[in-house]
Amino acid sequence: MAFLNSINIIGSALTAERFRTNIITQNIANQTTTRTASGEPYRRKQVIFQTKPQTFDETLSTVIGGGVRVTQVVESQEDFNPVYDPDNPDADEEGYVYYPNVNNTEEQVDLMEASRVYEANVSALSVVKAMASKALEIGKNQ
Repeated sequence: MAFLNSINIIGSALTAERFRTNIITQNIANQTTTRTASGEPYRRKQVIFQTKPQTFDETLSTVIGGGVRVTQVVESQEDFNPVYDPDNPDADEEGYVYYPNVNNTEEQVDLMEASRVYEANVSALSVVKAMASKALEIGKNQ
């Protein structure tokens, strides 16, 4: 039943990449948010992945598998982007408005990467399902 382990690993990767995609789209949606509840501009968020921890026995077992999980979402500590706009209500005393540290190009590249990784995992899932189906067919013919 090693293919069940593969399905669990792929499923965890699909879940993690879906979460990452949600965070990236949140960053894109807030790239012009100059004031949040904390009073400062929106800070870019990034997802940190980690392999699922296993005991030694679980590592040797073919039933319980590894996979990936989201361990935390961290906020970028890069500086905000100052733009001179003295008429803006969020401008400071020098006339600068601070915009989020979100780079749209970087977010688009991250989104494409997350989409490709998600697609690769869907393809891997299809292969595992096909292998399981073939294994069941072999059992029928005998």
